[in-house]
Amino acid sequence: MMKKRMTEQQEFEIMKLVLDKFLWIGIILMLIGIYFMFTKTITHGIYFMITGIVIMILFAWIVVKEFEIIKKRR
Repeated sequence: MMKKRMTEQQEFEIMKLVLDKFLWIGIILMLIGIYFMFTKTITHGIYFMITGIVIMILFAWIVVKEFEIIKKRR
């Protein structure tokens, strides 16, 4: 069975969908952290903030890595 190859545009669209989810999850976690900082304890909120920040850093790393691969391919 022969596998079909995706075009660069199709790869880019899938990458956008996946990375968009990382971005939303990171932002939502950081907003929950801010909410908990005001309603509960500051340390409880900071845990959510740190988790959101880690996800955002992972997001940035994936974007940089993907663009480096695209540059090398051309």
